[in-house]
Amino acid sequence: MLRREPQSLAFLPTRLASPDTLATVPFTVVIAPDSFKGSLSARQVAGAIADGWVSVRPDDVLLLVPQADGGEGTLDAVEAAVPGSLRRTAGTVTGPDARPTPGEWLELPGKVAVIELAQASGLPLMRELDATGATTRGLGEVIRSAIESGATSLVIGLGGSASTDGGAGALTALGMLFIDEQGELIADGGLALRDIVTIDRSDCVAAPSGGVILLTDVTAPLVGPTGAAAVFGPQKGATPAQVAQLDASLSHFADLLGGRRTAPGAGAAGGTAYGLATAWNATITSGADYLAELTGLNTAIGSADVLVTGEGRFDHQSLTGKVVGQLLDVAAAARVTAGVIAGQVTADSNVWTVALSDLAGSVEGAMSDTPQWLRAAGAKAARELPR
Repeated sequence: MLRREPQSLAFLPTRLASPDTLATVPFTVVIAPDSFKGSLSARQVAGAIADGWVSVRPDDVLLLVPQADGGEGTLDAVEAAVPGSLRRTAGTVTGPDARPTPGEWLELPGKVAVIELAQASGLPLMRELDATGATTRGLGEVIRSAIESGATSLVIGLGGSASTDGGAGALTALGMLFIDEQGELIADGGLALRDIVTIDRSDCVAAPSGGVILLTDVTAPLVGPTGAAAVFGPQKGATPAQVAQLDASLSHFADLLGGRRTAPGAGAAGGTAYGLATAWNATITSGADYLAELTGLNTAIGSADVLVTGEGRFDHQSLTGKVVGQLLDVAAAARVTAGVIAGQVTADSNVWTVALSDLAGSVEGAMSDTPQWLRAAGAKAARELPR
């Protein structure tokens, strides 16, 4: 049995029982995955898992609640959760490697604009990795578009960034000037932050009257061994030498801009959380918690028998502010049986897990037909999780 998700849309039809069906007392099952980055949206992942589950346990009540943590898929998750949301275009904006890319944002009732960094400045948009030169300029251009269109408050999802520029690119697009010793504007990218001598804030767009909330998927500070460059720079192509250079550049940037470089989450999206929080006094909060509240997920878990969540890769970072880790904590507190379905599993945890790569025999096999293996994983979960 399929039921409408809390504040969201049901999208799966009733299915006939298969020969694999288990005749059991019906359970209430919450299926709340993150997206599989670059592969399937959270909505598609939830649907495929549900297909597999009902092939084994057709009488269970399934609540499908696609999630996000501020990274890729945030616009989709919010749009599904909030009636009356409207996609708006920001026109062509500057991609993370300076090539043009379409920009968009989501308008919610009450003139709230939801913006996703990954949509305009995300790592998958890079033709080639450029850890020191990638920019968040496009994010700032989308933010400016939303404000100029009348948005009175902003919710900005920060995750999946290609850059480590401390949000300087976005702030540049909003009118803040970063000037070198020759009196020229610095180049884009995190490495150029070391060249800043003066910051001119006089023409920077003011924060909207309703405030700015920054949704982050990590708890990292701006700099240091657990900071933006050290932890996430290698994922963006940074060599050890470049990590050190970027960390020093971010530290120099913070010396001039001020603010709290040690704040939890300041290192999100290559330090963009730090830059926007400092310039606009924006609030940094957990994206996973925010989306869970918006979609009614915590209430749903509290009345469920089983939670199934998932993501592309379940690793140690999953337990530091991302969707899966947050939901596992909620389920544990509610004494709800929980399981994780992921493309790959490397995290050491005490919850039930299944990796699509194991079911398919390889990572390549799993990626060649992800929906098929998600359905297989959903069926496996239905056989093994309820108890």
